[in-house]
Amino acid sequence: MRVLSIGQLVFALSLIGVGVLCFITRDFTSVWQGAPKSLPSREILAYACGFVSLAGGMGLIVKPTAAWASRMVFGSTLLWMLAFKAPLIFQTPLEEGVYQSNGENAVYVAAAWVLYTWLAGPWEKERLGFIAGELGLRLARCLYGLALIAFGLSHFVYLNLTVPLVPAYLPWRLGWAYFTGAAYLAAGLAILTGVSARLAAALAAAQMGGFLLLIWLPTVVSGHADRFRFGEFVATCVLTAGAWVISDSYRGAPWLIAKRGET
Repeated sequence: MRVLSIGQLVFALSLIGVGVLCFITRDFTSVWQGAPKSLPSREILAYACGFVSLAGGMGLIVKPTAAWASRMVFGSTLLWMLAFKAPLIFQTPLEEGVYQSNGENAVYVAAAWVLYTWLAGPWEKERLGFIAGELGLRLARCLYGLALIAFGLSHFVYLNLTVPLVPAYLPWRLGWAYFTGAAYLAAGLAILTGVSARLAAALAAAQMGGFLLLIWLPTVVSGHADRFRFGEFVATCVLTAGAWVISDSYRGAPWLIAKRGET
């Protein structure tokens, strides 16, 4: 795998953007959502998260530091999800929103994990194969597949919130809400089972990119974006970049058939 793929570059640029926003807003954004308001030294931690995003994104662009940056981004995003997002599942296991929220972080973690498996050295691949080797790559893809299923379920559970997001100029807005939710579910299952996984990953990335271009970008450009909508724009940028990395990881694999052990 090349040291710098297009997906890796886009993901790196999105992390740099998140880091800059953390410093500008002095708050957590996108990748780092979920810290409780009562957390001591919350603003200092927000700056630290901004530094990790900024340094990690810049490091991923430069070949000599790319492996180090992938370790830092993967480790920090995984720890963040385990510390602040995953516990919510045990607190409210019947609330789909917590799975949606964890799904967003799972995409960030999966993308960083894929980059780590690409850039890990021979020692890591030999001694830490369950993380840095082929098994690690498969686990990262499975984590991404679970995230897509969470996204798909949210489209159905929160249909009243999904339909208004469909651009008004599109006919049958309810149908689009159902279709995109089903598409996420199908893509997640394809990635988990390995059946047409490459095609599913590419289409899921395209769907996220479509949401970015059709829903959130026009809102930001028009100047009508409040804090929530701007946050969704930033989050969708990083999600699309992460999905691109996952899609890149299937390069060379068949589009429509499954092969055991195919990477």
